[in-house]
Amino acid sequence: MNIKKLSFLVIVSLICSCSNDKGSTIITIKNSLEFEREFETVELSKSDLNIENLDNICILNTETNTLEVVQTVDNDDDGNLDVVLFQPKIKANATAKYEVVLIPESEQTETQEWCYSRFVPERTDDYAWENNRVAFRTFGPVAQKMIEDGVKGGTLTSGMDAWLKRVEYPIINKWYARGVIEKGAYHKDIGEGLDNFHVGVSRGVGGIAVKTDSTYSVSKNFTAWKTITTGPIRTSFILDYADWDANGKVIKERKHISLDYGQNLTRFNVELSGTDKVSVGLTSHKKDGEVTTNKEEGWMSYWEPFDDSELGQGVIITNPKRIIAFDNYLTDRKDESNLYVQSNVSRAFEYYAGFGWKKSGQFETKTDWNNYLSRFSNCLQNPLEVNVVTPSK
Repeated sequence: MNIKKLSFLVIVSLICSCSNDKGSTIITIKNSLEFEREFETVELSKSDLNIENLDNICILNTETNTLEVVQTVDNDDDGNLDVVLFQPKIKANATAKYEVVLIPESEQTETQEWCYSRFVPERTDDYAWENNRVAFRTFGPVAQKMIEDGVKGGTLTSGMDAWLKRVEYPIINKWYARGVIEKGAYHKDIGEGLDNFHVGVSRGVGGIAVKTDSTYSVSKNFTAWKTITTGPIRTSFILDYADWDANGKVIKERKHISLDYGQNLTRFNVELSGTDKVSVGLTSHKKDGEVTTNKEEGWMSYWEPFDDSELGQGVIITNPKRIIAFDNYLTDRKDESNLYVQSNVSRAFEYYAGFGWKKSGQFETKTDWNNYLSRFSNCLQNPLEVNVVTPSK
């Protein structure tokens, strides 16, 4: 991992001396939609930029003459940086230009790790992740074994838990530290939010299932984890699962999970075999929420009363053409009521899932939340158009 941000003063002194003598690499980004776009991550590889080493790379906004916040990532854990990330802000129907500049690492300053994740052994074996807007966690093999052995305090689920934060700064380490001192302390809101979202065996916010006739089969807890990156723009990690049974089918599952700055939705890229159909779920809790589905745009929403506030959950299927059906599955069995979207699946399947809590001040109404999902989907279907022109060598 390498996290970088530079001050304007550094730019003034170093831009001229550190640019490529044979010409600069220019990145042109076009927004073809009718609204301004921000908090969308552009990802560029070494081959995209025609550069062999990303250690000193920075990106200059040519209009404002300021440097973008960037994050470089070693995706394959081979010790070499593979991609650079940044989030341009581009007006409606507009184009923006950026220049790649090289600045010595000694002149760079670190930025805030807004996007963070880690394994949490002090709370059994959770894996938790967050950005400046939302936080999540899910549960590992020790928590599963505790349930299977009848030990109090375990958790058996592959559902995704939501931590309802209402501050921008990171809270994962702080809340877990409170939990060590006082058991369950993060179930109380002392001004930052709390964990009052019940998962149980439900799908939580975006867990998956395989449907056979009218029955849904699910995996158990994750068995292994691997953190890829944390930083100002993205955290990403991998969760592996033991093979699981879906009415005689052996399902193999691995999740590549990432969360970017400024977004309420986690991206799930799932490697899946043993089935050609998969369902993504949102827990229905007390079954008193309002369901909205939009097959054309590829999303579903569940807006519910939630303690002294309201909560919206949502799923967006990256490729809406794969959607088969929606199912508001209600049952008397504890925690098994979920709103599902079923989709065709090949070896890899991508979707986004997340939430918006009214008390955070991010969304006031169901309409606000649904509009967010619709706009997010619109951006997925009309990605920023990125063109890179590199100097000849």
